[in-house]
Amino acid sequence: MERLIALLKHAACMAACLVCLITPARADDLDDFNRTVEAAMSHRRVAAGYLRTGNIDLAALEIEGMREAWGKVSALPRPAALRDQQRYTATMLEIAAGLIGTSLVLNLGRPDVARESLEAIRAALSRLRRENGVMVLADCVLDANTAMDALFAHDEKPDWDSVSAAAESYRVTLQRCDRAAAPGVRSQAEFRRLIDGAIAGLDQIPKSVETHDRDRLHRLLIELRSFDHLLAFRYG
Repeated sequence: MERLIALLKHAACMAACLVCLITPARADDLDDFNRTVEAAMSHRRVAAGYLRTGNIDLAALEIEGMREAWGKVSALPRPAALRDQQRYTATMLEIAAGLIGTSLVLNLGRPDVARESLEAIRAALSRLRRENGVMVLADCVLDANTAMDALFAHDEKPDWDSVSAAAESYRVTLQRCDRAAAPGVRSQAEFRRLIDGAIAGLDQIPKSVETHDRDRLHRLLIELRSFDHLLAFRYG
């Protein structure tokens, strides 16, 4: 563990050296920033999927791909919409350090810590956007994943008085994600399958609550969790 901490501190120092590479802001460049970030985060999603299934070698390749893609993000001007220069720089460095640390802990045989690091990167980027009133579909999908976690907590020992509220919270978030998606994404067959399939599953939960049918609720939650994982993998 001491070696792990030392390596992570070293990663942070290496990332700090990148501060001079972060370019000053230029107006009207948010779209470029979002596109470049999305290219990097597509590697994160695939890496997280490989880590979840235990495919460490392919996960390592995706993480390296993400580090290279993130270098392109760092080379961009700070978008004018992300107003706080200090906060922006801190987030860029936090993510750069997190990527270096992720590779290090993966090499040390800790895929669990690597997954946590990738989730922390996802959360840090989302916080930066939200603080500046900038929202993309990936941020809404993060909210949907959180809402699904709350619903899935009722799997083993359901609190029947709370299941319906948790299901409704998840439904509202999914509907918000549907509205947040760009028209080209919203019309995609895969996106429709995930959103509409999850909402169809939620439509069946009231009957389970009414009859206190734990087995039926379990089956529905497993199906919903599958949709949730795929939504995160594809759009999160």
